[in-house]
Amino acid sequence: MENNAEPNKVYSIDRSMANTSKAHIPGWGIDADPENDPTYPMKHWNGADHERLNYEKPPQQPIDMEVLHSVERPGITSVFGTSTPPSGLSGMIRRYAFKYSEATATHWMTLILADRVNVIEGYIDDLKNGHVPNPFMERGWHGEWKYNRKGFVQTVAIGAAVTASVILLLNLKNKKKVKPVA
Repeated sequence: MENNAEPNKVYSIDRSMANTSKAHIPGWGIDADPENDPTYPMKHWNGADHERLNYEKPPQQPIDMEVLHSVERPGITSVFGTSTPPSGLSGMIRRYAFKYSEATATHWMTLILADRVNVIEGYIDDLKNGHVPNPFMERGWHGEWKYNRKGFVQTVAIGAAVTASVILLLNLKNKKKVKPVA
């Protein structure tokens, strides 16, 4: 059963929210206009559709470490992850990534680079603490060899071919740069 009074009431709340301090965010409040509702007129309102607007905000999680957050957000979310605070070179790269919008490739590609650097930092940290890392076991290659031998051999062969090609190309470039002395 449709309830036509409920959407109008809630849309006025949405419009007022769209005109708040978050209006500087591109696209903020784009769905606040009932004429721009992509589900209209097919949506069957049940009266509880907009109860999400009246929820009680959870208390702020204590902030006892550096927390990186999107430039689109004015502050830190009420709840956030604390398993890996930014540190070292990967932390510096992450801080750089969060200077850019989540809509840019720079943000995401830099975060991927930070993850790769963090893996290397983990290996160095293991060595400092007297633990010799075993990437073969840690990356699940033992299981791949046991349960997907064909795929594993294919992956290793492709990796070896790509590595050999890169080394060959680098050597060819170096040979072209060196001119024989006459």
